[in-house]
Amino acid sequence: MRTVVNGRAFLTFGQIYVESGDERPDFDDSFRGQQNGLCGAAIAGTLCLMTGLHTGHVGLIVEVCDEAPVIDETWEDIVEAPFRPAGDATVYGFDSSDWWELGLEPADYRVRYCGRAIDTGRESDDEKEWDDPPIDHYLLQFWPAPPEPDQVIKVTSRMARDSHDRTRRMRPPATPDEIATAQARREEWAADQLRARELESWGGTLPSERIRETYHAFQLVKFDRPLLDDLDRADDELLIAVARWAARQTCAAAELDQMQWVADALDRMDAGVDERDVIQAPPGTFGTENLAIATFGGWDSGQTRLVQALLAIQSPYDEPLDAALSTLWMAIGAYGEWRGTEVIAKLRLTFPQLGEG
Repeated sequence: MRTVVNGRAFLTFGQIYVESGDERPDFDDSFRGQQNGLCGAAIAGTLCLMTGLHTGHVGLIVEVCDEAPVIDETWEDIVEAPFRPAGDATVYGFDSSDWWELGLEPADYRVRYCGRAIDTGRESDDEKEWDDPPIDHYLLQFWPAPPEPDQVIKVTSRMARDSHDRTRRMRPPATPDEIATAQARREEWAADQLRARELESWGGTLPSERIRETYHAFQLVKFDRPLLDDLDRADDELLIAVARWAARQTCAAAELDQMQWVADALDRMDAGVDERDVIQAPPGTFGTENLAIATFGGWDSGQTRLVQALLAIQSPYDEPLDAALSTLWMAIGAYGEWRGTEVIAKLRLTFPQLGEG
């Protein structure tokens, strides 16, 4: 036999724990399905041990035995339970900085938990001083043994009797099927909530997957949700026309088309000139430095007018649906978002076929 602890142990909330895993178990779950309410062993790798004293020092002896020890009848309350450590097992009082390593093997053990003067300890909380000797005492013994259900060996104290009765009235632990069903319900609820939020964010009806995957579509919802469906149904020719119109609106709103090379580039864009040839700025327009343009689309008021012009003219050359959405978003930014509805209304007047079909 090896004695791990023989002295005083500080605790709060009348609890001592044996843990060998990463997380502290739920208190009630430690006792579900058991007969005894003093030694909670229902969660693998953990023990939750009840004491009479709520806060302070109790007497504690912890022993690791080679075989089942003889029951010592001088202890007033005795219970047993199965235990198998999930890792390095330690014992400590709840909220205490003192803990002891048990040095248990990764094997099945039987645990015997004994208590003496439990009721007296419970009643002494308000009277007990810090340095007073312990009133209630506990013995925790481990020995190798195959798993067997927990068992109440002896009952003397009122607290032990009440704890056993409470444990036996608890809802039993969930079965694997019940756990799986509950998890499925939680996942279904989470999915429903996600769908509801997504539906709300898209104005009450989900657009096609193609629209949802287009970066700037979401920003246009607040101005004209049905427009997204209209653009989704439009053919490439109409989408390109919308993108070119929006590029002109962008340049007009920012007065970029007052620069002749921009106006000429817009005309070439409308004529379908290749993207590589659409911009023919006069020599020296961009100076001698290379332009590095980083943008996520949309109107960027922090860019220079030259860069703004380049972005507006080149945007219609993207994939048709993306070009229409991103260039329209750019036009709204150039006018100011508060005029977004006005820009969309103007678009619909220009392209009445968007509302057809």
